[in-house]
Amino acid sequence: MIHRFRKNGVPQAGAIRWHTTLVLALVMLLSSGMGQAVLAHGALAPTVSAPALDAFAHKDMQTFGTPGMAAVIVDGDKTTTYAWGVRKLGTSAKVDAHTIFPIGSNTKAFTAAALAILVDEGKLHWNDRVADKLPGFRMYDAYASSEMTVTDLLVHRSGLGLGEGDLMMFPTSNRTRAELVHDIRYLKPKYSFRSGYDYDNVLYVVAGQLVQAVSGQRWEDFVQQHILDPLQMHDTRTSIDAHTADQVALHAKNTTSVRGVGKQAVLTTVMTGDVFAPAGALQVSAVDMGRWLQLQLDRGKMADGKRLLSAASAKMLWTPQTLIPISPLPPEVALAQPQFDAYALGLEVQDYRGHKIITHLGGVLGGVSAVVIIPDRHAAFAIMLNSEDIGALFAMREHLLDTLLDLPSPDWIAGYKQMFDSIHAGAIAALHNQGATTHPERGPSLPLSGYAGVYRDPWYGTATISQDKSRHSALDISFDRSPGLHGTLEHVQYDTFRTHWAMPDVEDAYVTFALNPDGSIDRMTMKAVSPLADFSWDYQDLRFVPVTKH
Repeated sequence: MIHRFRKNGVPQAGAIRWHTTLVLALVMLLSSGMGQAVLAHGALAPTVSAPALDAFAHKDMQTFGTPGMAAVIVDGDKTTTYAWGVRKLGTSAKVDAHTIFPIGSNTKAFTAAALAILVDEGKLHWNDRVADKLPGFRMYDAYASSEMTVTDLLVHRSGLGLGEGDLMMFPTSNRTRAELVHDIRYLKPKYSFRSGYDYDNVLYVVAGQLVQAVSGQRWEDFVQQHILDPLQMHDTRTSIDAHTADQVALHAKNTTSVRGVGKQAVLTTVMTGDVFAPAGALQVSAVDMGRWLQLQLDRGKMADGKRLLSAASAKMLWTPQTLIPISPLPPEVALAQPQFDAYALGLEVQDYRGHKIITHLGGVLGGVSAVVIIPDRHAAFAIMLNSEDIGALFAMREHLLDTLLDLPSPDWIAGYKQMFDSIHAGAIAALHNQGATTHPERGPSLPLSGYAGVYRDPWYGTATISQDKSRHSALDISFDRSPGLHGTLEHVQYDTFRTHWAMPDVEDAYVTFALNPDGSIDRMTMKAVSPLADFSWDYQDLRFVPVTKH
């Protein structure tokens, strides 16, 4: 569940992990599937040439192997939609202006808007304490529990680490939202409350439960009735599991040890369930995204002149709250580096080449998106891909920014291709070196039966390790609160094993046991194998202790 793609100062891959080389068949498929611009509401935006944008999109998708992409540009009162490629590899159905894509964390702005509506109705105030409005809400820290406000839920300054707690809902869960809200109290913070920025998803689930507690409606119903219906966003679905005739399949390059390298394929494991919906479940078409962006540009006013949001609430959604540290980008894309960056409410405020923009990224397994608003230009756009090709997304984003701002544009496609090729090469080398320095002949300390049992982590729940007699009593592992997330354990060295999940497309992890002096197991910890694993695979935050022995 992506938003920020940064690792060691450069954008990274993840529920999203990126990038590229094309096989001839895929190139031919993309070439035959390229679409032309579809006008939605009036003439083409005056600064954008449809043929030139088609040519850029064609090259961008070919370079990164992207099956399908849609975009919408709002320029003043003109809205133009674009659609390129196919909905699903191996089929001929093309992406069109009404094809729905999952937008991941770009859902967060809708959740913030839902709370803004409740503020406008006088049912909430941004400075209200969450504990006063949502019975049973509690953080690990007593001070944060009592002082966290509605605003604090939305601006990533809670003290939780990056993506901490995502495995409570990612890629699926048998939890309810109410259970997740309860279990947040067991997430031990990495930092002091309000001391700095670290992106999280779980508190947006709390925000969704707050909408329900105050309005009496589930998040899905409230967003449908108070946002989607008034804006006539008829294509949009509030569930990640919703199926329509015109929607994309999700894709990734996951046939090698580093996700983002290799052949593009349709994913068989995607995010599912409704527990994470307020943080990232919306599926939206280009047409509908245009209506949402027009509302943003008109500061809460709808096409009929009525207000969905007050001017004060619209301003609040764009008001910076939490400073975001800036790390240098590599030279080939350094022109895109902001000079200031801050998180507002479900949106990010930064500069692009001297111009203020409001923006956000989003992603789920198999799809990524970007939203950009240029207030001074009274223009905005959104881009949605049915693959994890973040390089293609970034190249198109920068190209559209340059076009709308009438700036000279470098070769963004080549720049991002070079950057991600370098990231992938580094990850492959790291995995190779890692394998070369392991000693499988050393350990394990215990007979395999000594590791079997039920282990509990305070916030996640239980994991079960058992022996499979059909495989000479080899070890199996099951994440008990994540349906289908089970697999085998392969010994690596000492008391460390590696998962091989039965569920495709899941990031493997190292599982390490620490022993007490008497040889009993004290704890079990985990760490993702790939250096490019998305932060939502937050194995590193788990601290399992034995509950029972088999």
